[in-house]
Amino acid sequence: MANAAGGAPRAAETAERRRRLVDAAVELAKQGGYEAVQMRDVANRADVALATLYRQYPSKDQLLLAALADRTATLRDILARRPSAGATPVARVIGVIEQASRALTRDPRLAGAMVTALGSPEPDAAAIKQEILELLRGILEDAGGFAAVDDADAALRTLGYVWFAALGAWSSGMIDDEQMLTDLSEAARLLLTGAR
Repeated sequence: MANAAGGAPRAAETAERRRRLVDAAVELAKQGGYEAVQMRDVANRADVALATLYRQYPSKDQLLLAALADRTATLRDILARRPSAGATPVARVIGVIEQASRALTRDPRLAGAMVTALGSPEPDAAAIKQEILELLRGILEDAGGFAAVDDADAALRTLGYVWFAALGAWSSGMIDDEQMLTDLSEAARLLLTGAR
């Protein structure tokens, strides 16, 4: 029984420590992008021992991916309260994509850092990438645009790839916010309706 009683405070402390670490990484990324997120600086800002940081998040990429997962979960919660208001399923999916993309582009350095982490080849980051993908899948499925698609799984996956590529092009300065939204909207339309 003593273990059960002690487990809840310990779990709450761990969750609070993780929150501080992610928040510290987000603030550093907002200030200076991917390169500004140095593990020692994150630990200092969060008032956590460096060894503890590495136990929670073994790499900068995993830390930034945790931030992206948090933001994606927040978007899911917002959309659950206020769903995309498009008149058609395709319009609702496009509305979700626009809302998510605009949320990311408000903090370009942070978004660029998270996109860089998302492209990391680090094998240990695969689980959190899968978590982000599943969150996005749920958000897009809830918008309703994939119900009539023959292979919804392939359409969702493909739209995710296009989204990642568009974010990469945007974060590297190849396209601006509006072009990214136009390209994503067009990709969603093509995948969901097969025509312009």
